Amino acid sequence: MDGTKETAGLKNVSSVCSISEMDDFDLSRLLDKPKLNIERQRSFDERSFSELSIGLGRGIDNFETTYSPGGRSGFNTPASSARNSFEPHPMVADAWEALRRSTVFYRSQPVGTIAAYDHASEEVLNYDQVFVRDFVPSALAFLMNGEPEIVKHFLLKTLLLQGWEKRIDRFKLGEGAMPASFKVLHDPIRKTDSLVADFGESAIGRVAPVDSGFWWIILLRAYTKSTGDLSLAERPECQKGMRLILMLCLSEGFDTFPTLLCADGCSMIDRRMVRGELLGELQTISVKELNLTVYDLIWSISVHLSPLRVLISSSLLHVPSALIYLQGIYGYPIEIQALFFMALRCACSLLKHDEEGKECIEKIVKRLHALSYHMRSYFWLDFQQLNDIYRYKTEEYSHTAVNKFNVIPDSIPYWVFDFMPTRGGYFIGNVSPARMDFRWFALGNCIAILSSLATHEQAMAIMDLIEARWEELVGEMPLKIAYPAIESHEWRIVTGCDPKNTRWSYHNGGSWPVLLWLLTAACIKTGRPQIARKAIDLAESRLLKDGWPEYYDGKLGRYIGKQARKYQTWSIAGYLVAKMMLEDPSHLGMISLEEDRQMNPVLKRSSSWTC
Repeated sequence: MDGTKETAGLKNVSSVCSISEMDDFDLSRLLDKPKLNIERQRSFDERSFSELSIGLGRGIDNFETTYSPGGRSGFNTPASSARNSFEPHPMVADAWEALRRSTVFYRSQPVGTIAAYDHASEEVLNYDQVFVRDFVPSALAFLMNGEPEIVKHFLLKTLLLQGWEKRIDRFKLGEGAMPASFKVLHDPIRKTDSLVADFGESAIGRVAPVDSGFWWIILLRAYTKSTGDLSLAERPECQKGMRLILMLCLSEGFDTFPTLLCADGCSMIDRRMVRGELLGELQTISVKELNLTVYDLIWSISVHLSPLRVLISSSLLHVPSALIYLQGIYGYPIEIQALFFMALRCACSLLKHDEEGKECIEKIVKRLHALSYHMRSYFWLDFQQLNDIYRYKTEEYSHTAVNKFNVIPDSIPYWVFDFMPTRGGYFIGNVSPARMDFRWFALGNCIAILSSLATHEQAMAIMDLIEARWEELVGEMPLKIAYPAIESHEWRIVTGCDPKNTRWSYHNGGSWPVLLWLLTAACIKTGRPQIARKAIDLAESRLLKDGWPEYYDGKLGRYIGKQARKYQTWSIAGYLVAKMMLEDPSHLGMISLEEDRQMNPVLKRSSSWTC
């Protein structure tokens, strides 16, 4: 079968460039490369899966058959060839119907999908808006189904919004900032449409979305890879838009790390989710025994244990018997660093090599080498590395220090020792001086695999961890956004008693069906489609029956989230993308980048901290 097919006036083409092009990718030669070259001389019918390993040894060799991207087989079905061995699940048609119902139009053109189509909810809030991050799985679903126009319109409209002046109170945001979301206002009297964007001025906590610009660049590459249309990315406004986004991130300052410093709530986890480790039971200690005045002790606690609430009862204080260790999404969160890395790599292949573009690419290449080394060295954790940190000495001085961030071994939370399998590993949530957030974050680790921020060995170890800790990370509904949950006293301190982020709910250990597409993509890239198939089976047993919830609650993800919206668009789109990728793995090329051998540091597993 031919690799392209005309259907409904749209061309559905192979979404992966030639394997020879992938293998030749080398950051050190980017400056000599004239521009992105997408080769489409052979269809996937003519290629074996051994050629599609995407830089990882096992690749997708486990598949016994080959696939062709083909064309749409029907209005409500994903793009797949007639000879595909997969039987379409009955809920696929319902998912497509729900996805199309969420489409937003601006002057008769589709420009995105709303966050949720839940008419049963009394409060609309901002769920009737088009969110940049939320639209990504919808965009991938449409691209895989041979419908690129909505994606093109979305990219151009958000680019238009980027050019608006952005102010929060009296402060002007950077020129390159992308909106978190936008809304189309219809005037029935004048019969006109207008756009209203939110750059963070209406968001909870008034935080600008750092991830929006990264997702925009990643989606632009996905559109280009899917359609073979270079003209959109080469438009002057798109080239300028990419440069403006990157200028916000690549500007020089006081940073000593190549990672990107950002605030709480700037990504998918858009609420305060600081992590605190209470390393001892609360004890009542006599002030006289410590030979301190009450005021001295309060001052000491406020400096070293902030934001602990100290309860004073006459001459007695209730304080923890050990240190409270705090770390949060603020700082250098894995989700932002992984997206930053992927956006940089995508921009490298999309920017023109003119005078402005070449200068930007030079900065990107330098940052990529530094960022990949930093993340693979200091964010990576496996059994041996955990044991090494456990035995660290502190207060080391000079460039020969092994414990470079002065991490205090007593700050390692108890749960991680049981959570870490002998085989397996992951990128931890956050690293900064004297602080490590050991939590698992799904999105950051999946993006690390897809962007090849994770080395081949690390990607395999992440999948080993998911398999070994299936009950904890997947349970009855994929996939935990973060693990473990913050509970009890710790929850009250670090979330401010947030009623939405109670234990095992929402961002605090909730299970999010949208993450299914990221898990599936990571599984296919690492040659473990059976893991994705198992996760999809779990989702199919509940999602449609439950009305496509936004998230699930409970340790196993058994209950529909207490404040979850029904008919959440990215839950629907995430399922469709996962199904289509598993049926036709060629779609992986839209969202996957092969490993660049030039960025591999000379490191041995678990020894990176001593380099």
